Amino acid sequence: MLKRLKDELSGHLAKRIHAVFGIEHQPIVSVPPRRELGDLAFPAALHLARTLGKKPREIAAALADGLTLPAPVRAVRIEGAGYLNVFLDRGPVVAALLESPLFAQHPTPVDGEEKVIVEHTNINPNKAAHIGHLRNAVLGDVLVRALRRLGRTVEVQNYIDDTGVQVADVVVGLLDLHGFTLARVASAPDPFDNLCWDVYSEVGRWYEEDPARQALRRETLHALEHGEGLRAEIGRVVARRIVGCHLATMARLDVGYDLLTHESDILGLDFFTHAFTRLQEAGAIRLETTGKNAGCWVMPLAANEAFAGLEDADKVIVRSDGTITYVGKDIAYQLWKFGLLGRDFAYRPWPGAEAESGGEQPARTLWQTTTLEGVAEHPPFGAGDRVINVIDARQSYLQRIVRAGLEVLGHHQAAARSVHFAYEFVSLSTNTARQLGFLAHGDAGGKALEMSGRKGIGVKANDLLDQLEARSREQIRARSSELDDAELAARARAVARGALRFFMVKATTTRVIAFDLDEALAFEGETGPYLQYSLVREHNVRARLRAAGLTDRVDPEALRALDSKRWADDLWDLALLTAQLPETVTRAAESLELSLIARAALDLAAKFHQVYHRHRILDEADPELRNARLAGFAVFLRGLESLAALLGVPVLEQM
Repeated sequence: MLKRLKDELSGHLAKRIHAVFGIEHQPIVSVPPRRELGDLAFPAALHLARTLGKKPREIAAALADGLTLPAPVRAVRIEGAGYLNVFLDRGPVVAALLESPLFAQHPTPVDGEEKVIVEHTNINPNKAAHIGHLRNAVLGDVLVRALRRLGRTVEVQNYIDDTGVQVADVVVGLLDLHGFTLARVASAPDPFDNLCWDVYSEVGRWYEEDPARQALRRETLHALEHGEGLRAEIGRVVARRIVGCHLATMARLDVGYDLLTHESDILGLDFFTHAFTRLQEAGAIRLETTGKNAGCWVMPLAANEAFAGLEDADKVIVRSDGTITYVGKDIAYQLWKFGLLGRDFAYRPWPGAEAESGGEQPARTLWQTTTLEGVAEHPPFGAGDRVINVIDARQSYLQRIVRAGLEVLGHHQAAARSVHFAYEFVSLSTNTARQLGFLAHGDAGGKALEMSGRKGIGVKANDLLDQLEARSREQIRARSSELDDAELAARARAVARGALRFFMVKATTTRVIAFDLDEALAFEGETGPYLQYSLVREHNVRARLRAAGLTDRVDPEALRALDSKRWADDLWDLALLTAQLPETVTRAAESLELSLIARAALDLAAKFHQVYHRHRILDEADPELRNARLAGFAVFLRGLESLAALLGVPVLEQM
């Protein structure tokens, strides 16, 4: 609503500039530094002063005289050096915020873009998900929610690397180290992902004891890539069971997907072979006959400006033993995502496939790729106009190579629309590392503990969620001892989910974050529970009004009729903050800096608490002021609930 008003005012001012001075100029809008100076400000007169050779205030006066003022503008004044400052009619603005959608339902696509593919989570199916994986999943999910809220068509893919070295190592560990049969792998009790967590760590140490054992890894990799033999069959069972565990873990965080894309299907359907042939024909790869890469197919990148200065600018696509590197398979996958490969998967539903798609859409079927006979009727997958890969910053080099692969094949627009959403990794705070048993209490503090799956150092995602839920139950029971066990558990799950998701989003993506249990669960400060408590406080206001026999509904006609001078500035600021949310979400989604959404939520909650203490509703005898305050609180509620839905923070009426 506010963005539409800004655009309308800018358009009227541009026409006025042309009519008065005969020049084209697109005015920009800013916000005055103090509320008494107005609600919006146009510095156009200052920008035009040199061009026109006139004083800014003289230009501003000429523009203000006869400027069309759309509702709900009540006045335009010349302020300072020559700003045109706009004053809005407060009651009608707040009424509009309550009556119209906060977000436009069908905004104009960006650069003609119709479909966005977001790939996220992408956990190797070899062990339980850990805390580092959660940042990827949460960031990807919040991005999807934001894009969908902004009216974009989004397809969410989760890439299953079921032919990689991590799965191969678990197969070696189960088969060769522990002597598992196929039947035993299939029937091993849950949690199967925890069993594989330990096996993965053990097999690493087993290799170190005798490096010759790594021949078993190479043998298993070949079997997985060709899909043949006992090792391949065990790999399929391991991957299928682990993916099921991962989906259950992500469901605890309300993270969902549209499609699971299996790497084995990319190989089994010859996607890579097709892409490899095209790279050969384009002269983009060559077979090395000497040096350390002898026998490998490599992509030479020295001539590409994006890789200038690298000591070794040749990237191996196929190893000398015939196995394919991650980046080789990913070039084929990226071509398919854009609909440029010329072939497609078959599809079938994942077993038990009714899955939530992140809270912004109704339940939908979760699909998976297959090399077997698929289902005839399925959604149209792939063929995106933009592709966003959510992968940590350490993979930036490989993502650049994927884009380079598209470039050398002549797909320049697709390369430009291949976006790497990079983020830094997650560690544990010293305090939390001690609480979880990774550091003895006598160990020196001050340094965060980094995760290492290979070394078995890490916090399983489910264990972390269990810890958060247990601590949430303690805090909630201390406040509400009368709750039954079922309600207590439900609230604890909601608080734990909100705490973890908000912690993963609130920091900028360029910052390494150290997860801290106590900080994440605090009811005060920059936390998910603080947002939940803010909403509970607003709900309590309405409950007390009803208990006192007063209405908790806003009278819109009285609201529109209220003189703007009777509105308190801080209450009006609360409404304006809410009105700016669509622009903030748009900026966050386009810049991939989702912490902007978290910051907007915190700022809105902080402003609400200030207003709450200064402007009591129940004690206000003037019905007009009570109605205005109730309206301000209702706008806040609408805004923060909207942001909470984007962040995946559950809304509670009691805590």
